[in-house]
Amino acid sequence: MVRIDPAPLLALPGVRPVLAALPGARIVGGAVRDLLAGRPVADVDVTTPSQPQATIRALKAAGLRAIPTGIAHGTVTALAEGGSIEVTTLRRDVETDGRHAVVAFTEDFAEDAARRDFTINAMSLGADGTLYDYFEGRSDLEAGRLRFVGTPAARIAEDYLRVLRFFRFQSRYGRLAPDEETAAALRAAAGKLDTLSAERLWSEMSKILSAKDPGDGLALMAELGIFAVLLPEAAPDWPARLDRLAEADAPAEPLLRLAALIGDARRADRLALRWKLSNAERERLSALLTGDLPAADADAVVLRQALAETAADVLIGRSFLRHLPGEAAAVFRRKMALIPEPVFPLQGRDAVAIGLQPGPALGAALRAVRAWWIERGCVDDADACRAELARLAGVAGRPAS
Repeated sequence: MVRIDPAPLLALPGVRPVLAALPGARIVGGAVRDLLAGRPVADVDVTTPSQPQATIRALKAAGLRAIPTGIAHGTVTALAEGGSIEVTTLRRDVETDGRHAVVAFTEDFAEDAARRDFTINAMSLGADGTLYDYFEGRSDLEAGRLRFVGTPAARIAEDYLRVLRFFRFQSRYGRLAPDEETAAALRAAAGKLDTLSAERLWSEMSKILSAKDPGDGLALMAELGIFAVLLPEAAPDWPARLDRLAEADAPAEPLLRLAALIGDARRADRLALRWKLSNAERERLSALLTGDLPAADADAVVLRQALAETAADVLIGRSFLRHLPGEAAAVFRRKMALIPEPVFPLQGRDAVAIGLQPGPALGAALRAVRAWWIERGCVDDADACRAELARLAGVAGRPAS
């Protein structure tokens, strides 16, 4: 039996006391994978042959809090040492339909591992460092080979989101192209993606787009006919657009990369509705693709004026998308980073203080003063702005007609 040093995982908040409270439990999934890959581990999941109620009793007996966060599916959240650990009873699939699964509890770790998606995610680790690797996940990880547990078509049919999960993990851990059987299964499942909820699609796609370099994974998606089904709103030259972001060393921000892939505000709006993006995400996506961008050599006054209207990160995002030439782009972004975001110094109570009644006239007066403040370079302080507000409202403090 292979043993590895479990100390990096046992040192994470809550892991050691949870394992001590649940003899026979193991660390499972991503934490084991990333420990072997030499990557940082943020979250640890634990699996146990104990039934959920027995797990709760054992955790409480050890002085730990236990919250039944997903008890119907065997999941209990343990709170210990400032950390939270999800503890799930071993499971086996009873029925799947590509979106949902009916599961039953089991005491067989191998049976639980067999229902996981990829071999690199199916490993488990005992508290003593014993590595349980039923499907040669460690050798796949070392080779950069992403391989489904069992038959690819069967694994995908259990949950069609695994099509996108393949590309997420491929972009992070894969160096080898998928084998013919895997490629065929992925291609055949492309048309099933529309059976998944919009929220699940965007959640997984955002993770794909947050990879250090998603270009190869997206190109493979296109080659297998998946990208066109998933993102028909993409611009015809999307690979070149994504390459230009990479060449400019743009941040690995999903919405920025999504904006680059689409390249058009109207198409982006259609996608935002289809994928049910949040209002904040939709507004940011639209802002990245619309609006003005100051010239690369703009002075501080112009930059302050731009910042008063648009957040700095949006302006910087636009600078990546519009591909300012050469060093000019870097100079622009450095200048933006040095200028504090101007904050308009008046609020509604300032207008009330000079006699304006709450309502449309108050809002109009504040907007007028704000426009005056921006036009003058966003440098006037609160006293100057109050004076201008008073002038607009009437010197004697009477509301402006």
